[in-house]
Amino acid sequence: MHTPHDAYVRVRGAREHNLQDVHVDIPRDTLTVFTGVSGSGKSSLAFGTIYAEAQRRYFESVAPYARRLIHQVGAPDVGEITGLPPAVSLEQRRSAPGSRSSVGTVTTLSNSLRMLFSRAGDYPPGAERLDSDAFSPNTAVGACPECHGLGRVHRTTEDLLVPDPSLSIREGAIAGWPGAWQGKNLRDVLDALGHDVDRPWRELAPEDREWILFTDEQPVVTVHPVRDAHRIQRPYQGTYMSARRYVMHTFADSRSTTLRAKAERFLTSAPCPVCGGSRLRPEAMAVTFGGRTIAELAALPLAALAAVLHRTGGGETAHVLTADLLARIETVTELGLGYLSLDRTAPTLSSGELQRLRLATQLRSGLFGVVYVLDEPSAGLHPADTESLLTVLGRLKDSGNTVFVVEHQLDVVRQADWLVDVGPLAGEHGGRVLHSGPPAGLVDVAESATRRFLFDEAPAPAREPRTPSGWLKLNGVERHNVRGADAAFPLGVFTAVTGVSGSGKSTLVGQVLAGVLADRQASSAADLPGTPQTTGCASAEGLEAVDRLVQVDQKPIGRTPRSNLATYTGLFDAVRKLFAATEAARERGYKAGRFSFNVAGGRCETCQGEGFVSVELLFLPSTYTPCPDCHGARYNPRTLEVTLRGLTIAQVLDLTVESAAVFFAGTPTAERSLRTLIDVGLGYLRLGQPATELSGGEAQRIKLATELQRTRRGRTLYLLDEPTTGLHPADVEVLMRQLHHLVDARNTVVVVEHDMAVVAGADWVIDLGPGGGDEGGRIVAEGTPAEVARSAGSRTAPYLARAMRLP
Repeated sequence: MHTPHDAYVRVRGAREHNLQDVHVDIPRDTLTVFTGVSGSGKSSLAFGTIYAEAQRRYFESVAPYARRLIHQVGAPDVGEITGLPPAVSLEQRRSAPGSRSSVGTVTTLSNSLRMLFSRAGDYPPGAERLDSDAFSPNTAVGACPECHGLGRVHRTTEDLLVPDPSLSIREGAIAGWPGAWQGKNLRDVLDALGHDVDRPWRELAPEDREWILFTDEQPVVTVHPVRDAHRIQRPYQGTYMSARRYVMHTFADSRSTTLRAKAERFLTSAPCPVCGGSRLRPEAMAVTFGGRTIAELAALPLAALAAVLHRTGGGETAHVLTADLLARIETVTELGLGYLSLDRTAPTLSSGELQRLRLATQLRSGLFGVVYVLDEPSAGLHPADTESLLTVLGRLKDSGNTVFVVEHQLDVVRQADWLVDVGPLAGEHGGRVLHSGPPAGLVDVAESATRRFLFDEAPAPAREPRTPSGWLKLNGVERHNVRGADAAFPLGVFTAVTGVSGSGKSTLVGQVLAGVLADRQASSAADLPGTPQTTGCASAEGLEAVDRLVQVDQKPIGRTPRSNLATYTGLFDAVRKLFAATEAARERGYKAGRFSFNVAGGRCETCQGEGFVSVELLFLPSTYTPCPDCHGARYNPRTLEVTLRGLTIAQVLDLTVESAAVFFAGTPTAERSLRTLIDVGLGYLRLGQPATELSGGEAQRIKLATELQRTRRGRTLYLLDEPTTGLHPADVEVLMRQLHHLVDARNTVVVVEHDMAVVAGADWVIDLGPGGGDEGGRIVAEGTPAEVARSAGSRTAPYLARAMRLP
């Protein structure tokens, strides 16, 4: 029996995902850290069980009608949880924020500033008082009608679209058009419309040139292709699209980085001529506070904005609203983000900055007596920033709250009051609580993967840095807060780019370096010389030494359960062909498509190949139950009658990667995929595991494994932005082994990284700083890890020296 004042959250019989009937007691009013290797079950315990149960209980108190309007999670698979207060979740959001999202919208500081202008602003004589929405560029009443609240307009010109007017249209005069068949189609459509595609562009009539490049019309015409001796081409209906329309459509809607980069070279971007970049209507810009418009205040760094508000007087309303705004700004600046401005767009922020902005919002909520469940709040944080994070977590606890943190960062783990270590390994080899108690007690748990990293003080074995095979140089980098920097990346080695959050690392690597290489690939494809200015770099050297660019990120490999490990890696194609080659399949005339659960024929039609059906329970959350016909197998009975060495296609999809490697031994097409997945530490995943169940770290390693399968290797540059995010130190070792293998195969690896153990094992380090925002953007140190660790002006140096055990 537990008293109503029991000081523990007690979990009994947790079986969510891979948890093995877990029983654990966790004290309230503490900072508790959940640790374990990726896939061990720690998130299933903290989020999938404890937080999910708290949310379910809250929804039970909501009116039934309102409950139908809220997306609800199902009840977790757990016997009982007692002593559980209300819970607030702050999970990682790996999806990219939209261009209209900003520091102000993420923190809701924009709402307070708009209210200040609406209620206490200085209006022109005779002007009506505006609602707060009129000061938002994201609303119809506030947005500038010319640029729709974006502040910039993109335009193109004839000189950009037709760089060589001596060419004819057939010879490729319109560089802005697509290549290959699409470009030929547009030329044939123009020919069918009666335009001369063989005359030099400069000899065409001005009105014809204007229509061809800029018309919004999309006429449809019958095209009679020129007969090819080797094939018959039938007439077809072709639709015309002007060069401007194609470029704008590609730039706005294409998901291809290469195509967007190519389209961007034909565009000019300039501040909106109507609003001057303020994004707002004139009536909103006519209102001031302290002599400044809302756009001028939003452009100030938060530290400077606070200083302005302190100096500005006003009536009682202004005093109340200003005091609230200052208190909100203080929590953001306390987390080291005083250099950010409210109008800074969210896509230009680092993941570390976004995490801390969301934490600052939680600090201002003033809640007490609740459980905060945080998902790796140190993700994307430099060790120097982690210290301010620990201060914030301490404040949440001191305010009378319980803080549960899923975390891998050892400095955070060491500061915990209580440690729950889940393992010992991942998937079906994990799911047990190995230790629940003060962190010091973990030293006696021999099977814990965390123990070695938490207590081992032995220095890592020294490794002689590799010698670069060449250099890739970016001269005069100008993008965001990186101003006039000259960066040199060594080729054929492992380079780590470091610096505090907001110092410009992701800008330099993910945008400028990646942009230069992507533009070069686009130029090569279109046979266009030069490096465009849109990359944020004045000039670049050494690009010819790189044949391919590969960016490996943590974005999901798919957004629906139909996408899984086997389909993404291409392994499923090989498996289906093996089933189609069996004697039973050949006798029935089954092709490989019969064994796909995504198309009609072989799949179960009751559940459309999903394996489960949704059951609507009116006022309760929808629940998913195994399909009553296929019982979760996804296929119809006729398909499941075909077996490969005694297993059906459904049973093969249920195998773990490790088991599948044994099953498909001697089958080269499957063996290679499975071996690379094991090499990156994913042997515990099931072949049919839905993409929606994979963590960001798992998704990144699946992408890396897919890349490792390629036989064409060498002279490739791999860019990884914080690849160790979400990875346990044991998983980091596995990942780094694979990245170093890529370098040994004559490739170049560049990582943006905060994990000092990874940086210590690099061949070359580029450290940006010294601070974030306007205080960063400079290369403060570069060289081997040992050289950077001794650099006097680097904030990274002392942490790197500690990781290398330097005196």
